[in-house]
Amino acid sequence: MASRSYGACFLCQRAAVVNIMFRSVSSASLPQPKVDFLKGELHRKHPGVTNLKTVRLPEQLQLAAQSIIHRVRMPQLVERSQKLTNFLWSRKRAVEDLMLRQKAVSMEKELWEKAVQNIREDVDEQLLEDRIRKKVLSELRRTTYRWTPLKYDEDLSIVYMAARLAGGYAAARRALNEIKKRHPSFAPQTLLDFGSGLGTVAWASHSCWGDSLKEIVCVDSSAAMNVLAEQLLKGDDERAQPHIKHVYFRQFLPVSPKVQFDLVVAAFTLSELPNANDRADVVTTLWRKTNSYLVLVENGTKEGHQMMMEARDVLLKKQEKFVHDSRPASVFAPCPHEMMCPKLAKEPVTPCNFHQRYHPLPLPGRHECQTEKFSYLILSRTKTAEPTPEGLDWGRLIAPVLCRTRHVHCHMCCSDGRLQHMVVTARKHSRDVYRCARNSEWGDQLPIVEYVKEETEVHSDSES
Repeated sequence: MASRSYGACFLCQRAAVVNIMFRSVSSASLPQPKVDFLKGELHRKHPGVTNLKTVRLPEQLQLAAQSIIHRVRMPQLVERSQKLTNFLWSRKRAVEDLMLRQKAVSMEKELWEKAVQNIREDVDEQLLEDRIRKKVLSELRRTTYRWTPLKYDEDLSIVYMAARLAGGYAAARRALNEIKKRHPSFAPQTLLDFGSGLGTVAWASHSCWGDSLKEIVCVDSSAAMNVLAEQLLKGDDERAQPHIKHVYFRQFLPVSPKVQFDLVVAAFTLSELPNANDRADVVTTLWRKTNSYLVLVENGTKEGHQMMMEARDVLLKKQEKFVHDSRPASVFAPCPHEMMCPKLAKEPVTPCNFHQRYHPLPLPGRHECQTEKFSYLILSRTKTAEPTPEGLDWGRLIAPVLCRTRHVHCHMCCSDGRLQHMVVTARKHSRDVYRCARNSEWGDQLPIVEYVKEETEVHSDSES
């Protein structure tokens, strides 16, 4: 019995040794990253992190807005601002004339086919045609979305400030932070804000680059909105100096196509234009005036996302007759590629959007943090970063990151133009990628590293 127990013990020890050897060999065969993408940064601050913590309005801007609201004392301001927010969020693009005509022809053809089946010899064809046309027009009026432009007078401008000042600032600040984080040496001296509204882009850009901005041109067709934006800059005191210097308000774009700005922004502006041709013309004009970056921001709805993709297609594919700047457009963010958006190719279509937490204006009923959902597009004329090392790629996280025990679920848009669901683990993707994934959020970039496996052989004792 003793010899048997000693034999069993020996076998157990031998099995443990073999197990340890196997584990060491397995760990040696784990993927080894080719490149150091961290560049000395902590995992929670890796180069792909572009999200911001909860955004607050600059103190001077918030105090000025509260002062104006207190001075004006507009009745039912909270209710009116909520109503305007709901309207802007649910707003769609106007139906294009071509689509309307195609729909009318299709309906008319269908009605004629039904009428022919029941037609009698003594029917007056002219009368029947008139009836069908009236029915088509009636149905089109009933089912077609009626897009109407908003005219911002003094009252509506105040309501818009209560509704959108903090959310608009948060979205602009987040979009501009993408440039600041990924191109740290970029220090714009001139800025053009088209459709400037309350001047939130001027405040957001000043938060990013401070006094490096020597000229900020704000263009908005509403005189009342320009007056309100200037009041906000002066802290609601006409005699005071503006908190941000060198800000100029205009109702029209600078005429000369040769005048360029380091940074051009249009936030929540394309949705105010009536049709695709007008949007294409405006985007093309803004691109001509761009020296380095063009930033477009819209609501994070299907409509907002599709407007971003329309603009991207216009600038990547359109050939201009007169070229004043031959440097081509390239997509800087958020898309990691310049192919068709894979979200538009899938059914059902879901928008590519991003979230930013922010503190709202302290109005009655608004005390908790809110979330701004937006879509954005940044196009560049300049080569902003070092060439991507071989074996390293970056994908964009397009959904919340789900952290689980020893693995992380990441939904990404990749540089090959495809959507990918990656389950990231330390064993499969390396400890660095795994920890970066756990510290990333929706909207950040995540490194995708190609790996080399070291070939090893495990030899048993009988073979040695």
